[in-house]
Amino acid sequence: MHESHSMLRWRHGEPPREERDALAVEALLELRIQGRALSVTMRTPGYDPELAAGFLLSEGLIRSKDDMHAIDTCARDVEGNVVNIYLKPHVAVGFASLTRHVFASSSCGLCGKATIDAVHSHFEPVASPLQLPADLLLGLPEKVRAAQATFEQTSGLHAAAVFDERGDLVIVREDVGRHNAADKAIGYALLQGLLPLDHHVLLVSGRASFEILQKALAGRLALVAAVSAPSTRACEFAHGSGQTLVGFLRLSRLNVYSYAHLRPSAGVRRHARLQHQTVRLRL
Repeated sequence: MHESHSMLRWRHGEPPREERDALAVEALLELRIQGRALSVTMRTPGYDPELAAGFLLSEGLIRSKDDMHAIDTCARDVEGNVVNIYLKPHVAVGFASLTRHVFASSSCGLCGKATIDAVHSHFEPVASPLQLPADLLLGLPEKVRAAQATFEQTSGLHAAAVFDERGDLVIVREDVGRHNAADKAIGYALLQGLLPLDHHVLLVSGRASFEILQKALAGRLALVAAVSAPSTRACEFAHGSGQTLVGFLRLSRLNVYSYAHLRPSAGVRRHARLQHQTVRLRL
């Protein structure tokens, strides 16, 4: 979603010109469970039920779409910025423990070993026989760019995309926040009954943070790739979760940061650029 705004464009050697520019929309979204406030986030409007479902899954509040009765927008909120999730009676939520939203986001710098241990207590490591050649991975960013309609107009959105083991695009979602984009993509898979995604790849624009790996683990994704750098906590988390973590996935190069399930050819070093190797996840 984007809106047109006026601006003054200046180029060296030319007089300034007043023009219109397309900007990505950013708006508040409040998530509620049974009418009780759970979380507030800034997001790009659109696919809000997917964002809500993905958020609840990654926080360990639900395990499947069968845990939810309905996801509705609040009728009294005319702008559609409040989403209410109704859980089935067998799903219990301890709101007292959610005052800090269960797990701290790495984007705020609060993530530590205790946070990682808390996530691993909810989600077991991934076990997957997935095998993907590096050449297949190298072709994924261009497929995402081709599917990013709003990015082409605004250059202001992050993307998260899920691919199958053939490199076919399953879903791509855009948002001003890369965590929201991941929630939307994984939430789509949840609502469509596609979980577990242990034969799929999650590709995100920007960097790979702890929270991105956390969300991928909730969706059972064994391989996470980012076009930029991973954080130290993301690497630590990936090693403990059985996930292969790929960073700097660009053009003809990539770096692999989690080797727990990678069998490189002889002579390939950790964090080295790999070409024509096979990323292999063991059982």
